[in-house]
Amino acid sequence: VDVPSCFVGLILENCELPHANHGHVIIADPSPILFYPISSTEIRCLVDVPGQKVPSVSNGEMAHYLKTTVAPQIPPQLYTAFITAVNKGNIRTMTNRSMPAAPQPTPGALLLGDAFNMRHPLTGGGMTVALSDIVLLRDLLRPLHNLHDASALCRYLESFYTLRKPVASTINTLAGALYKVFSASADKAREEMREACFDYLSLGGAFSEGPISLLSGLNPHPISLVLHFFAVAIYGVGRLLLPFPSPTRIWTGARLISGASGIIFPIIRAEGVRQMFFPATMPAYYRAPPVD
Repeated sequence: VDVPSCFVGLILENCELPHANHGHVIIADPSPILFYPISSTEIRCLVDVPGQKVPSVSNGEMAHYLKTTVAPQIPPQLYTAFITAVNKGNIRTMTNRSMPAAPQPTPGALLLGDAFNMRHPLTGGGMTVALSDIVLLRDLLRPLHNLHDASALCRYLESFYTLRKPVASTINTLAGALYKVFSASADKAREEMREACFDYLSLGGAFSEGPISLLSGLNPHPISLVLHFFAVAIYGVGRLLLPFPSPTRIWTGARLISGASGIIFPIIRAEGVRQMFFPATMPAYYRAPPVD
């Protein structure tokens, strides 16, 4: 289990989001801040703090960090409500975990949800993956009339681990990649990648609908994810080279492509290249249900 960061949670009251009824991602330093409505009068704020430890809430370090480091980056519409929430002191912390699915087939048992597979919660994809897994499992169990042969059932349900990969791995990879892209970096190439990602999504049309359909699970095709991710990188290189390329800009562009590869390929490797892109080649893909 990898622990990339922690979330610090607050409830903001009686304020308006810049765009009503939408979730907001603030691309802040050192990492993103989330805002989304949870009632007609309340907004949940999740401040991402990189690393496995956060400033102490009990001795006031957390309040000081939120007021001095985070608050100046908050949209003006939310600033007063944010400071009020910090002063109230009802601050919660949660560890963010990432864990690729590593099946251990066991007769009589099947893991689902975060017990089996976790990704950074930046995109809120965990419930989408869990519900997708449940629908798939329902369809696999539908033709069965006898669940008493645990060994035969276990061998059959190994196909579940393969069939779930297109949806799960797409959402997992995008969540991990976006978190790394949206986190601040001293590397000029990484900062260019972050700006390129924001501008790419701002183009609208297929440039925003494509990534949104991927993270929502509506487009469970890993190859689309890879194409959009490198389209962002190429778009970033184009921004650097136009109107007049220079040796420094060319070098930064080359490091941008290299950095993009360094972000996405390790995540894909952890998910399993064959299972992710070629699930039909897996033996369990063709497994038939046990005969009564």
